[in-house]
Amino acid sequence: MSISGEVPDEGSDGEEVFIDEQDIIQEIHLDEEDLPDHDDDDEDDEEDQEMDEVEDHSAYAFHGHTDEVFAAACSPVDASLVVSGGKDDRGFLWRIGSEQDFQELTGHGDTVCTVAFSSDGKLVACGSMDGQINVWDTATRTLQGTLEGSSGSGFEWLRWHPRGHLIIAGSEDCNVWMWNADHNAFLNTFAGHSSTVTCGDFTPDGKLICSGSDDATLRIWDPKSAQCRHVVRGHGYHTQGLTCLAITPDSQSIVSGSEDNSVHIVSINSGQVVGSLVGHTNSIECIGISSRYNWVATGSIDRTLIIWDLARQAIRSTCEHDEGVTCLAWLGSSRYVASGCIDSVVRIWDSLSGDLARTFSGHRDVVQSLAVSADGNSIVSVSTDKSARVFDISMFK
Repeated sequence: MSISGEVPDEGSDGEEVFIDEQDIIQEIHLDEEDLPDHDDDDEDDEEDQEMDEVEDHSAYAFHGHTDEVFAAACSPVDASLVVSGGKDDRGFLWRIGSEQDFQELTGHGDTVCTVAFSSDGKLVACGSMDGQINVWDTATRTLQGTLEGSSGSGFEWLRWHPRGHLIIAGSEDCNVWMWNADHNAFLNTFAGHSSTVTCGDFTPDGKLICSGSDDATLRIWDPKSAQCRHVVRGHGYHTQGLTCLAITPDSQSIVSGSEDNSVHIVSINSGQVVGSLVGHTNSIECIGISSRYNWVATGSIDRTLIIWDLARQAIRSTCEHDEGVTCLAWLGSSRYVASGCIDSVVRIWDSLSGDLARTFSGHRDVVQSLAVSADGNSIVSVSTDKSARVFDISMFK
């Protein structure tokens, strides 16, 4: 048996080429469903065109990362200095508006998921899922030291002491770790949680440490003795893992959020639950407390940002989004609060009225983190689209 057919550009024009049966290597039977669908190609082209048409409101964009970007922080003393960290196992120290002034912060073997400046802006730390924290001098852009936790256990978050160069970090190994960054010295581990420590911070007065875990408990620690003063759990508290927490400026109360949709208020002195903020219907992803008003903002996968009156434990306003809210930041001491969303948009809300004041587009994927510059003129957002973007917020002071 032979098969004949015309093969373009083979032999003379229109010449028939015969294939013998023994020349057939393999027969592959295809259903019509397996054949390429021209409609699918058209849909892909339409999506690409839509992405190209995304309006970009950013004043500046940083494209140093080669993979998803998860964390950002702004220097507390230098209004143009930013640090970011991402899935490409790197951090970057970069300057708003400058294409040349940036420093790659290398040395990690896994995702850099948490970054922070010291309170005086002299040091910056990058924490990674490789179980290490690298500390860099912001003036010389050189590595000052590497702080190590448990091998193979990543760090979920890190925080600096409000007045010194102490660092705490929450780990997958169920512990909170503490170091002196000036001397690259390990100081203590705070052991007691039974699952990943997902959130935590020093109290604003620097006297205590608060940590929340996937084990659905909140713990309050003495940083000097590493003793646990209070464990908050059980009836009246969260029933699933904690996702985020914030501490009031007077160091008296903790507001914590959980995967179970709940938000609770805990007294730091007594370790007792003193209130609950009921209103969300899905996991709480972020919490922020206003430095000026006695208000707290909470963002959830339920597509809402809720502004609460903390004293009355009542909703002031509910800010509706198109998709889940992933991060938030109060704009200094102003009445405005920013939200980052799964729909790639950054929004500015007036907390007094609950009205949407501004929408910032430019990202093409989930907004993962927000940070406000020291002068209050810029907000930095980072995204899984591999970029960091800077938006002008000077009109919201």
